Amino acid sequence: MLELYNHDMSVCAAKVRFALAEKGLEYTSHMVNLLAREHKAPEYLALNPNGVVPTLVHDGHVIYESNIINEYLDEAFSQGSLMPGNPLGKARVRKWTQQLDTAIHAATSVVSTCIAFRDFLLAKSPEDLELHFRSQPGADPLKVERHNDNIRNGVKSKYFAHAVIRFDKLLSDMEAELAGGEPWLAGEAFSLADIGYASYIRRLEHLQMSPMWDERPYFADWYGRLQQRDSFKVAILDWDNDRYIDNMAKKGAREWPLVQQVIASGRTSNTQNQPS
Repeated sequence: MLELYNHDMSVCAAKVRFALAEKGLEYTSHMVNLLAREHKAPEYLALNPNGVVPTLVHDGHVIYESNIINEYLDEAFSQGSLMPGNPLGKARVRKWTQQLDTAIHAATSVVSTCIAFRDFLLAKSPEDLELHFRSQPGADPLKVERHNDNIRNGVKSKYFAHAVIRFDKLLSDMEAELAGGEPWLAGEAFSLADIGYASYIRRLEHLQMSPMWDERPYFADWYGRLQQRDSFKVAILDWDNDRYIDNMAKKGAREWPLVQQVIASGRTSNTQNQPS
């Protein structure tokens, strides 16, 4: 029996739903209300001490962290393999999935919160908002500081520009990889590398940042083919939450000119820092 503790608009939960759909696996979904801080409730922390979604329970065994869950699912269930069968192919997949954990997830959190999600928290009473700032037990102090700065200052947060520039670099790297002639990020076969990035790129789209790939044709082609997969609809589109999406669209359109400025500034700075 598979159970997934889940949230409709969580990029990490979507990543796991995508893998489940690709492998044709049935599961029971338990929705975790993040705005109500259910992920910080004692009963959930007993399941996942990191206090994040998703969490997978397979026959009573608990697995968390989305990339680990997806590799577990691929090894535990043989149908529809999502990892190459050779060491080099596996290394290529992990080259991409590792970046999600080390940089891209944090950048996603920054742009999502600074542009749009902070609105849901700022709508709380001053007392509840202050409680939110103070009650993040067990969290990395640096992550707490970043999270709180993003909520308080939005696109003026000291973390915002760096996150936008990091995404610009990511898309350039993906464009270069896909320009090599292979259809998917880790080669000829669709894999966990492609699944890993689907919900993050969808988030950029929701934040009205899709012009970032207007001049990246190989990337745009990859994303178009990704969206055509039945599993993309099952795992991502069918879970769209209009409340979140409408908020991201409105606020993203407002902030796009600033995002453009940040990208241009980052590229200029990078050019100037290149050795002559």
